[in-house]
Amino acid sequence: MSGERYLFNVFGRIVAIERVEDCWISYLKGADGKRCKIQLAIPSDLTRGELSQYLYDIYHEQATPTNGDVFEIFQ
Repeated sequence: MSGERYLFNVFGRIVAIERVEDCWISYLKGADGKRCKIQLAIPSDLTRGELSQYLYDIYHEQATPTNGDVFEIFQ
């Protein structure tokens, strides 16, 4: 189950999440495309389908009237 990579718009910020062995690793993606690892504990048993809701639950206080949702970015 290694190699899964997903991008999410989290209230206007881009978060990249990768599956490495049995762990989720998360990064904040800058406008220049560079990634910075972030301290975000994601339960290893969370599925891809549950990631959006999990990110919403963790970061809901960052919602604004113009950026009020979390959604996956499909490439």
